[in-house]
Amino acid sequence: MGRTDTRARWRVAAAALLATGIALGPVAVPAVADDSIRAAQWHLDAMHASEMWKVTKGEGITVAVIDGGFKLDHPDLVGQFLPGKDFSGSSGGVGSYGDGHGTMMVSLIAGTGKNRGGNGAYGLAPGAKILPLKIDNGSVGTAVTADFLDQIGQAVSYAVDQGVKVISISQGVSAVTALPADVAKLSRILANARSKGVLVVSSVGNSAKSGNLAEYPGALSNVVGVGAVDRNGTVTEESETGPQVALVAPGQDTLAACTAPSGYCTGHGTSDATALASASATLLWSVHKEWTANQVLRVLIKTAGRPNGGDSRTNDAGWGAVRPRVALTDPGDPGPADVSPLAADAASPSGAPSASVSASASAPAPSVPSPTGGVAAGAPSAQPKADVSSGSGSALPIVGGVVAGLALVVGGALVVVRWRKAAV
Repeated sequence: MGRTDTRARWRVAAAALLATGIALGPVAVPAVADDSIRAAQWHLDAMHASEMWKVTKGEGITVAVIDGGFKLDHPDLVGQFLPGKDFSGSSGGVGSYGDGHGTMMVSLIAGTGKNRGGNGAYGLAPGAKILPLKIDNGSVGTAVTADFLDQIGQAVSYAVDQGVKVISISQGVSAVTALPADVAKLSRILANARSKGVLVVSSVGNSAKSGNLAEYPGALSNVVGVGAVDRNGTVTEESETGPQVALVAPGQDTLAACTAPSGYCTGHGTSDATALASASATLLWSVHKEWTANQVLRVLIKTAGRPNGGDSRTNDAGWGAVRPRVALTDPGDPGPADVSPLAADAASPSGAPSASVSASASAPAPSVPSPTGGVAAGAPSAQPKADVSSGSGSALPIVGGVVAGLALVVGGALVVVRWRKAAV
């Protein structure tokens, strides 16, 4: 799914040596002054966060974030975490991490901006609380598909038992490496979560230009699959396409708290978009606590910025870009409480589309117009190795007021955490 690149070291298992190629090069990113982190968070301005925060900041809602570990003591995140649980089998608990992806996702959802005199990184729903759930996404060890899917399933079940409203999963594994039995097991867990009134949101992946293979859990039923758009409201070239895309959200040049020495990174990818879509649902649910997950999602879909001004969904942008401000100010009829607005939720028990979900991966990305309140500011083995993706396409640490770094692109590996990290 999305990828963030927030660490100087990136982990690739031995099989990654079979990668077809690795491209290395500098990435030019505008300078960011030390005291202007919030000012550089364009996605918050595009989504009219300051206006929404006069109504709600997501208070009273808990979001479970399933990821590879979290920096619990980041100044912008202190006080946001509830006691979590580690399903990874590694040492250190939820407060340890092999990369900074999970920290960035939490920051995008519920960062308080308390650092730097209130000019730190804010999340879209800073009043929400986070239930941190750690899995092995390959950044700590060698992820095996069955283990990866099983850990996600365990984390989802735990979150449901804890009474969370939203589960945000910016992680994924290629469908071609997943065994049907493992997928079916996770699908049953996801169906149970939905039956209990929990909204599960997951990234669809960043491989549109390299096969566009479906990723789980983002391509499963009872999951809200999220793609990414840039600051112009255009679906990014890396954002995967297909019937699993329900909505899109900002996923380019996003700025958030991370584990870099400076404490801040820029990133891109469907992971970031997933975090912001989860936060959007959180804001809406905090105002309409009597609504069900189906009603919250239906309103987000009804108020989304439609691709090319149309009324139907597309495989690139789903039903459009989330617009939580419009959802809050003009939600309309939320519809039936017990009927899912996702047609895929009525699919077969496996809930799994084919591995190649779209033949249009190379098609031009449509522009998602954003009228009032819009997003834009302008055959495997018995134990297959997991082609795990996580984070946002590239997370670049900010040091000394300058964003700089390297982007790593890995293709063809049997086992690889598909991240790119910039060291400065």
